Amino acid sequence: MFVARVIRPALLAGVLLPAALMTGCVNQSAYDRLYETNRSLTARNANLERERDEARAQADLLRRNYGNSAGAITELERQNAELQRQRDQAMADYAALEKRLAGLTFGPVDATTDQALEALAAEYKDFIKYDATRGMLRFASDLTFDSGSDALKDTARQAIGALAQILTSSSAAGYDVVIEGHTDSQRLANPVTLREHKTNRHLSAHRAVSVTSELAKLGVMNERLLAAGWGEYRPAVPNNANGNTPANRRVEIFLVKGSRAVTSAPTPAPTPTATPEPAPEYSK
Repeated sequence: MFVARVIRPALLAGVLLPAALMTGCVNQSAYDRLYETNRSLTARNANLERERDEARAQADLLRRNYGNSAGAITELERQNAELQRQRDQAMADYAALEKRLAGLTFGPVDATTDQALEALAAEYKDFIKYDATRGMLRFASDLTFDSGSDALKDTARQAIGALAQILTSSSAAGYDVVIEGHTDSQRLANPVTLREHKTNRHLSAHRAVSVTSELAKLGVMNERLLAAGWGEYRPAVPNNANGNTPANRRVEIFLVKGSRAVTSAPTPAPTPTATPEPAPEYSK
């Protein structure tokens, strides 16, 4: 049997002549067919080698990408677990806050403080309402903050400054101050607002914290201040169909008898013979 391979014309005499002597001459047509077959097989083999090399390179790339993807997936899973942990902690904090607020009894304050709060609301009647039966001041958010912002407006700072003077007075020094932020049910849409606050609850809490920080800066002790954010979940009036309900955008400030009497000035140490009085507790 003749083995097909590339036979160059220059070698024909050395290769085919002995065979021709034994079997007869190989005609040109047979030679041409063998030559073309061999060339075709050689080209096919070269293509297969090229395809094999490409497949190997692709396989190496896939293996590298898989390793990178596996690492990315692991990192995403870690981040997701951390976010879930933070969410669970936040929910636990809110539950504890609600429990603490439920244990507080808001009610009328003493006569001196009551008169001072009445005068404050009368001075800033455009955006402060005073509920004497609950010991509560209500600030209209639209006049206290710009839309989607937790930065206090200048007029609000003036009113909060006047409130701080009342809270640091001797008559009001025994009250804790609970600041609750509220929004309506309109969804946050501004990208800048969403980066800062994420949800209405975040916005309401951040506004409460802004008021808390301002009061602390003006001399009200941090131990007396509690900030909470209810978002849209405790509306003062039913929300409109589109959620835009100004009456529900508000900050409410409650005065409640403190768990311990605190003042702006340090309390002198008792003499050795003095018997300390028990600290007052929250009303039940």
